[in-house]
Amino acid sequence: MRRNQVVAVTNMVEPKNTMLPVAPEVPVEAPLSVPTESGHAILVADFLAAYERIVTPVWVFDTDKSCVYWANEAALRLWRTESLEELTTRDMAAEMSPTVSQRLKQYQEDFETDAVFTEVWTLYPNGEPVTMSCTFTGIRLPDGRMAMFCQAFEEAADTPDALRSVQALLHTTVMITLYDPDGNLLYQNPAAREVHDESANRLETHFVDAADFVSLRYLLKRDGLANFVVRVRTKSGTCWHEINARMSLDAVTGKPAILLSEVDVSDRKESERKAQHLAYHDMLTGLPNRNFMQREFAGKLDLASLDDKHIGFLFIDLDNFKTINDSLGHAVGDKLLIEVAGRLSANTRARDTVIRLGGDEFIVILENATDKAFVQEAAERIEEVLRQNINVGDRDLRVTPSIGISLYPDDGHDMDTLMKHADLAMYQAKEAGRNQHCFFTSDMRDRAENRLDLETNLRRAVDNGELSLFYQPQVSFSEGTIIGAEALLRWNHPTRGLLGAGEFIGIAEETGLVEPIGDWVIGEAAQQQKAWADAGHDISVSMNLSPRQFISEDLIPTIQRAVETHGSNPQKLDLEITESMLMGDSDRIVRALELLNEMGFNIAIDDFGTGYS
Repeated sequence: MRRNQVVAVTNMVEPKNTMLPVAPEVPVEAPLSVPTESGHAILVADFLAAYERIVTPVWVFDTDKSCVYWANEAALRLWRTESLEELTTRDMAAEMSPTVSQRLKQYQEDFETDAVFTEVWTLYPNGEPVTMSCTFTGIRLPDGRMAMFCQAFEEAADTPDALRSVQALLHTTVMITLYDPDGNLLYQNPAAREVHDESANRLETHFVDAADFVSLRYLLKRDGLANFVVRVRTKSGTCWHEINARMSLDAVTGKPAILLSEVDVSDRKESERKAQHLAYHDMLTGLPNRNFMQREFAGKLDLASLDDKHIGFLFIDLDNFKTINDSLGHAVGDKLLIEVAGRLSANTRARDTVIRLGGDEFIVILENATDKAFVQEAAERIEEVLRQNINVGDRDLRVTPSIGISLYPDDGHDMDTLMKHADLAMYQAKEAGRNQHCFFTSDMRDRAENRLDLETNLRRAVDNGELSLFYQPQVSFSEGTIIGAEALLRWNHPTRGLLGAGEFIGIAEETGLVEPIGDWVIGEAAQQQKAWADAGHDISVSMNLSPRQFISEDLIPTIQRAVETHGSNPQKLDLEITESMLMGDSDRIVRALELLNEMGFNIAIDDFGTGYS
């Protein structure tokens, strides 16, 4: 806008706290976006793209930089330019009058309060005067600065239809209608006449839901405007329209009128419906997911509390599903999960909810559970239907469930607690042999808390030097001499005293801590063997390798490094493995054993005869 490019003549200033179309609040550096009726955000690129197709000039003016940020095709024609690039590079500050500049800054401040301005402006693109009726609203740029969203309308003509068509954006694809205060139709633009049926002759009958009309009248009376997405009647049936309504004046009579602008957002609503369905349902089985459970059942717990009712939570994990998935492939595994989901849904009541948490884990929520016996019967019924063979292709597969059960309100008063307790009960069912169900007890919680404390302290134990090795001598009865020693791991716990490996090595194996602990043991044992040899005791030192440590790719380099660092003799270091460790990937195991043998280490089978042998 240059000097003589913009001259403003104020026609009407709308009340503050109005929005047309929006004044979106977006964090700095966030993509420019506007809120929708459902709370989701639409990228402004999509928002502005809707205006690309309308014939009304629409542009975004960057007040701070005094340049056009974006314009639709109609605006490019208005500004007498052939490209957006050329328009956005125009410097409109150099010849802008101080009055106009000050006025634009005032707009920028007022936009923070959602003000909307409708004024008559004379623009001088390339020196040609063009007088337009313009509506200005605030819109945030990606960097958080407030810019001006501009819509320009041609000046009013001298006939009633022409006057109304200017006010109602005659040439836009947006549907524009004007009603008197009693809801009688005064005017429809061509886009509205193309879509609306006879119900639009009365504002009240245009709405499918009577409550929406009541809300509209209330908001217009209170604020002078309303903006929402509602269902309306059209020639093609019921559609979703985004409606901006405001109290205005009829340009012909000067009397109050209700101005409606409508955009068909049925496709958007359908997309939102699908997106919401995906957000709250599992894509594979179609069952509700964890998000659905968190959204729906917090309120149901409160209602159950008021009605003194119980709710049962059945946490279901399929036994040995990983074996099927790994051996037969994910396609077979997916079909199996779909069948399981169908059986669960078919064998629960309509009021119950079956949820897939992910993987092979499901939740069945039993509302209005009368007592513990009722929940147990439901668990037994689920066990029975899941134990039956499942045909997938040419295979008959069989899975069994381990089920953990918690009850509301006995075992918890919120979703997270009930889920956690059902999960603990499920693991108890696994430990008890699988293919069964277990109810939650407080002992399970205590064991879980103790286990968590043990794991937390174990992580610190490595760094704090709380681990130590004790050596059990190996004696030759024929010679009566010590010929070796076995390294035994102990933990000098700060509060529980000296703990044997059996009390914590299982946790270390599950959490991965066994690898750094095992590396430390190898180094310590190698150093001790060298120290005894230097003292004249040339005896062997044996140490245990855990299953996780044995299959680790770092095992060989770790042992090599320990021997080289301490100068120990590999032939005096015995590595003990269990029978179960020999039952895995045979090729990999054989190669590891060959490498260890080539390095000079002795291999021993620990507790031979107690396992697979």
